[in-house]
Amino acid sequence: MKKVVVITGASSGIGEQLKKLYEKDDNIVINLSRSVEVENDCNLKVDVSDREHVFNVFANIAEKYKTIDVLINCAGFGVFGAIELVNEEQSRQIFDVNYFGTLWCCQAALKYMKKGARIINISSACALYSLPFRAMYSASKAAVNMLSYGLSMELKKYGIQVTAICPGDIKTNFSKNRNITITTNEKYGNAIELSCNKISTREHLRMNKEKACKKIYKICIKKRVKPMYIISKKYNFLYFVTRFTSQKLVLNVTNKLF
Repeated sequence: MKKVVVITGASSGIGEQLKKLYEKDDNIVINLSRSVEVENDCNLKVDVSDREHVFNVFANIAEKYKTIDVLINCAGFGVFGAIELVNEEQSRQIFDVNYFGTLWCCQAALKYMKKGARIINISSACALYSLPFRAMYSASKAAVNMLSYGLSMELKKYGIQVTAICPGDIKTNFSKNRNITITTNEKYGNAIELSCNKISTREHLRMNKEKACKKIYKICIKKRVKPMYIISKKYNFLYFVTRFTSQKLVLNVTNKLF
């Protein structure tokens, strides 16, 4: 049966690929993104951090289609830099988009969702454990996971399912578009730059976007979803191991690797 699907950040990356897959199955898919070049009924220019605008847009969508069956929150970006040196604007912006943007869209969409609807929040493997110089991004995505779990419990008896999907490293423009702060001081020396360069050398090891998104799409259309999924054999294994390992050891190993 044709569904009304709203995807934030579907102009590129994971969101764009999911939009194609949903459209292929003859659904009505609406992209909400800041980078929309030509606006039409299915491509709307929206800054998800603007709560009032988000609510108005969802009201307009519901007026036309009467319901919202699926919400997929993909909009987000990364920040790279030492916690001490990331400025206030960057700190607030990443939470305004990654966390509050997700929250505003969930609140706005739920007004028009009925039994059988679902919310899929695209989180990150970084939500499961922090990484040096990427803690701001990890924190914003960990908040998305907690939000998803809370919504899952609150909406269960109303027949609305919620899940957080945590992809590992996927070949998109995400790394290219993140805000990088190489600013340093005597304390950190060149550690920030070395860590950033190390990540850049691993770009070729990232998962194929099409293949990874097919896995995500299969989860999106499941009859019943779990509270959380990890899209990566490597990160699934690491997550399993960390559940039986001391946090101190996990942090020491992570620090050496990154």
